[in-house]
Amino acid sequence: MGATTSVCPYCAVGCGLLVGTEGGKVVNIEGDPEHPISQGALCSKGATLSQLVNSPRRVTTPQVRAPGAREWRPISWDDALDRIAARIKKTRDAHWIERDAQGRTVRRLEALASVGSAALDNEECALLVKFLRSLGLTYIEHQARI
Repeated sequence: MGATTSVCPYCAVGCGLLVGTEGGKVVNIEGDPEHPISQGALCSKGATLSQLVNSPRRVTTPQVRAPGAREWRPISWDDALDRIAARIKKTRDAHWIERDAQGRTVRRLEALASVGSAALDNEECALLVKFLRSLGLTYIEHQARI
């Protein structure tokens, strides 16, 4: 069995995990005793991660629901990303602010916001913020601060 280090996705603590895999399947998840924050400890939610990962009810593909429809239907990742990109572009185009009330150049977008995840490392957060700032977002928050 191989083990990979990871971070618990539930809260801003960022507890360390050892994810055991065998044949491409997750067979065990436990606290990482060498992790500087949690030192192997996990809360009750973190301790049940292997049940979540292996649940037959776990959603593993993007899904959409048409307006007024009751049922969700699966779509491809490419389709999901294309839909997200199109909606971001449409929102940015419709709500772009070039100048503020005093006529100063501000070039910003206040119609979108982002809340980062505690499961991201510093490098991922840096890339995410650069991307969000390139879109003009001003409302950027992080789970660890909330």
